[in-house]
Amino acid sequence: MYGMRYSMTTDQKRVFRKMNFSELEYWYNIEFSEAFVENERKPFQDIITLIKENKYEVWGIFEGNHLLGYASLWKSSHVPLILLDYLGVSAKLRNGGIGAQILKHLKDLNTPIVTESELPVEGDSENENNIRVRRINFYKRNGFIPAYEMATCGMRWQALLINANKIPVESIMKWHKALYGAGRTDVEIPLEKGKTPGMPYWMEMGK
Repeated sequence: MYGMRYSMTTDQKRVFRKMNFSELEYWYNIEFSEAFVENERKPFQDIITLIKENKYEVWGIFEGNHLLGYASLWKSSHVPLILLDYLGVSAKLRNGGIGAQILKHLKDLNTPIVTESELPVEGDSENENNIRVRRINFYKRNGFIPAYEMATCGMRWQALLINANKIPVESIMKWHKALYGAGRTDVEIPLEKGKTPGMPYWMEMGK
């Protein structure tokens, strides 16, 4: 699949490595929950199940024991594509280059990677839509290329790719959908023009 070492030193003080279970709990309850709204957050137990199945990894940049930023990767031994599922930086450290540093490590894997960035929402506030546009532009500045629109978690997203220049987009979309699995009825890849995204699967299940 891909050969990412357990830890990679980013400078003399910082280390980029996979999180242990106690770090995962802190990440999910504090950092992750602050950065992502409820319908974007995959349930913690689902993440743990995927990790146990060797289908998911959560990496962090640490300075000592302090988490600065993180990236979660969805993968499969049967799919030659990684999904950058979540990327975040601690609130007080944003806009300081940590997110770009994480993307540099991921780009250096030389494996096709897809990520999803929320698209502007018609009728939403100008401020929120400006934030959505800035996020998409952040990925573009760091080498990601917009490829297609999709839906998941009840929202519309721009799929962006890196390390995938020579791969047909039809193959990428097939692999992207395969990572989610057939049970994810809220995932549309690609999203048909004018179609309303379905509810997140964990909310649909709770109805």
